[in-house]
Amino acid sequence: MLSRAFAVTRCLPLAAVFAVASASALEFPLPPPGEDIVGEVQVIQAKYEDTFADLGVANDLGYLEMVVANPGVDPWLPGAGNEIILPTRYILPAGPREGIVINLAEYRLYYYPKGRSVVYTYPLGIGREGWSSPVANARITAKTPNPGWTPPESIRAEHAADGDPLPAYVPPGPDNPLGPYKLGLSVPGYLIHGSNKKFGIGMRVSHGCFRMLNHNVLKLASMVAVGTPVRIINEPYKFGRSGGKVYLEAHAPLDDTGDASVVDKHTAVINALLNNDEFADLRLDWEMLREVVAAEDGLPIEIAQPDQAMVVNEPAAI
Repeated sequence: MLSRAFAVTRCLPLAAVFAVASASALEFPLPPPGEDIVGEVQVIQAKYEDTFADLGVANDLGYLEMVVANPGVDPWLPGAGNEIILPTRYILPAGPREGIVINLAEYRLYYYPKGRSVVYTYPLGIGREGWSSPVANARITAKTPNPGWTPPESIRAEHAADGDPLPAYVPPGPDNPLGPYKLGLSVPGYLIHGSNKKFGIGMRVSHGCFRMLNHNVLKLASMVAVGTPVRIINEPYKFGRSGGKVYLEAHAPLDDTGDASVVDKHTAVINALLNNDEFADLRLDWEMLREVVAAEDGLPIEIAQPDQAMVVNEPAAI
């Protein structure tokens, strides 16, 4: 069996190994029918002054996805000359490729512009423990540039209890937590918006709203219209096909009550496969599947060949 480390190496095209970080937005052409993967993993050499937070801002990546893609690397001092993986390859979420799709488990938003064969994807800050972001089918209800912020009473009470009282109203400007733009959602009390802080994108930091880098929210706001559908999902395990092979992308499941056990995670993956007719003909590489689920690094890794019959009698040791 191939090791996961070797599988990760194989997913790096030669050009990407020597790539230089780019500040361009993550815009990809949609794959043809029957294909589900966009982008390529990149590898850069860190500079002395680099941090994962800064590299994330420059490459439209969240902090945690940088951390899990680079295990053992200090996120605040990666070390000049060390190789850093930029996890810019994605399995598109299952379901219709239209409007906005937010996957909470990967802290990421996908936008499919109507009438165009492209997808944009951006990192998100989402609701922290106790203030979880919702799973819902929603739509954009309003677009507001340079918003002011009226903190809800629940948030004002929380800040007051922590000795950090909030004003009744925060005017537009660089200190406004909503940043330069907000998009209203049909789910009451929730927004997609910018931020007055760079750190926290790609983490559980908000009171349930979806926080974006300011240059990302401005780009998104310039493209979306009121009425755009917004599908919010929580899917830590994504499966997809590319080049006749089947891949798994695993993220840490979100749970306000505690971490899922290893057995629970494996069971969730197997059930997802068995309940999906599209992947009912697979012979799984069980060893690789275990490694991918355990790593939770968000990198699409090959786990099966679709032209072979599926093995349903998984060894009891899983």
